[in-house]
Amino acid sequence: MTMTVHVDIVSAESEIFSGTAKMVHASGEMGDLGILPRHAPLLTKLKPGEVRVERTDGEEDFYYISGGMLEVQPHCITVLADTAIRAKDLDEAAAKQAKERAEQALRDQKGEIDLAQAERELVQALAQLQAIQKLRKKTGR
Repeated sequence: MTMTVHVDIVSAESEIFSGTAKMVHASGEMGDLGILPRHAPLLTKLKPGEVRVERTDGEEDFYYISGGMLEVQPHCITVLADTAIRAKDLDEAAAKQAKERAEQALRDQKGEIDLAQAERELVQALAQLQAIQKLRKKTGR
């Protein structure tokens, strides 16, 4: 019998995923996490990047999150994200444009607030592009 854990991935806009999984991978503030059923309770911040869900049927689902919180209980994993998007739904052209805008804003350096915002936007755009590249490698597209 395969052990499973219930997983919810929720954004401010909607619930993106709710179901059972064998394992969940995410980028925590202190490093990458691999969470199995019966994991010790944990609460941590998540960096912008990929959340990967290994489903019980052997398939993997990939999601991009813009950051958020991860709560782990022995039989339940909850990802609370500001923004969560299925990796296959990411717009590569829009992510490249966002990256270019952020890089230009960093070169212009108008003020501390603008600089911090540009840095956040650059991190998010790079995380989206990385999620797209990982998905391409997995699916061969």
